[in-house]
Amino acid sequence: MSQQIPYTGYPQQQYGYDMYPSAQYPYGMPQQQQQQQMIQQQQPQLVPMQPSGAWIPGTPITPGQVIEESYIENILRLNRGKVITVYQTFENNSQWNAKIFRGVLETAGRDHIILSDPQTGKRYLLLMVNTDYITADEELNYIAPPLPTGVR
Repeated sequence: MSQQIPYTGYPQQQYGYDMYPSAQYPYGMPQQQQQQQMIQQQQPQLVPMQPSGAWIPGTPITPGQVIEESYIENILRLNRGKVITVYQTFENNSQWNAKIFRGVLETAGRDHIILSDPQTGKRYLLLMVNTDYITADEELNYIAPPLPTGVR
């Protein structure tokens, strides 16, 4: 059986100094300073975010005025409690390529819709990515976002 010999190629630390000398530290770097540098290197560097020029939903433009962008989830949220029909397609699905969901709109988010079937009590979490279009039997609530001054 062979005997394992520990690897000794790592620098030895003696007397509180790292044994790799440099021009600034001819006897090596003090351990305390080395540890501070290692801690600083481990912390992620934060880069300030740059403005993109896009409107942020709900951002006040002038005191008292709020512009809400007209996204699908915002329109759906204005219509909670209404019965809607959601038409969805699913690629590469051998069982069903397209499916229709009808129910009461519970809520909606950026990437999903939650419907409930009042007859069965079943709830559906539907992904927006699969949604083709949505219909409603009654008028939808919709608030058009205000146009900037001078635009018609």
